[in-house]
Amino acid sequence: MRILAIESSCDETAAAVVEDGVRVLSNVINTQIELHKEFGGVVPEVASRKHIENVSDVVDKALSDCGMTLDEVDAIAVTYGPGLVGALLVGVSTAKGLSFVSKKPLIPVHHIKGHICANYIENPDFKPPFICLVASGGHSHIVYVKDYNTYEVLAKTSDDAAGEAFDKVSRVLGLGYPGGPAIQECAKSGNPDAIRFPRVNMGESGFDFSFSGVKTAVINYIHNAEQKALEINKADVAASFQEAVTDVLSRHLIDCALKYGTKKIALAGGVAANKPLRERCEALAQKNGMEFNCPSLALCTDNAAMIGCAAFHEYNAGTIADMTLNAIANLQI
Repeated sequence: MRILAIESSCDETAAAVVEDGVRVLSNVINTQIELHKEFGGVVPEVASRKHIENVSDVVDKALSDCGMTLDEVDAIAVTYGPGLVGALLVGVSTAKGLSFVSKKPLIPVHHIKGHICANYIENPDFKPPFICLVASGGHSHIVYVKDYNTYEVLAKTSDDAAGEAFDKVSRVLGLGYPGGPAIQECAKSGNPDAIRFPRVNMGESGFDFSFSGVKTAVINYIHNAEQKALEINKADVAASFQEAVTDVLSRHLIDCALKYGTKKIALAGGVAANKPLRERCEALAQKNGMEFNCPSLALCTDNAAMIGCAAFHEYNAGTIADMTLNAIANLQI
């Protein structure tokens, strides 16, 4: 089954053609990172307008890259939430139009499920059940993937998402946007043990995340140093902040896996591209006799290939939308 998938939940306009949920025939991404750098983050209105400008060309390229026409695909899939509502609407409207014109089934896909399903693309042998940490600019979830279509959220953030904290700390340090890659690069020459920033456990289970505290601690540290005219070692601050965040993320993931008796863990989302986080999770998995999987860097950030993969499993479960499909900014998993 060949699915044309569209992703536009934030600042990437993406389209892909995916066969049977694992074979990526094309994968086109038009990113707006450079556009939003001057603002230090994504501006929703600007993102929506760029999606409108780019989506037709991106879809056309996804089809031409694999030598196919719209008539040759079997279904149309689209991310309908969560995300920026204006950005989502561009993708949903485009997909509905293509579905109507081509008379192909329309498959709605949850963005977080898409990130999780990215784990299957390069490693089809990695199958549920497993526990997955999904960390990005808008989400920090630990999800129990019981089968391809059954998910249980075990933990989530009570305030800032991990990626959001990276962006805000990077801005305070003057490292630019996006914060994840900037902090990782700066931290390479820093001491992760130089400053002990707080680690917070939230919720009754103790697995929920809270990153507003560590973000505020970094801001206060920098402010106090500036007030005292002290030199700030940005590399040490970046490394210590990164250490605090990756420590909490990896520890909660492993603790959830141990509690629920699963022997497989995975990462997903933009923050999963962070090398120290990947290495820490892999080491903890080996220590506890668990199988570890993580998508390649290109499949960690927003893309449509993961949406095509998720759509395949949704279609097999009978999930089909009609022309009333709408974008849902705060869609729950």
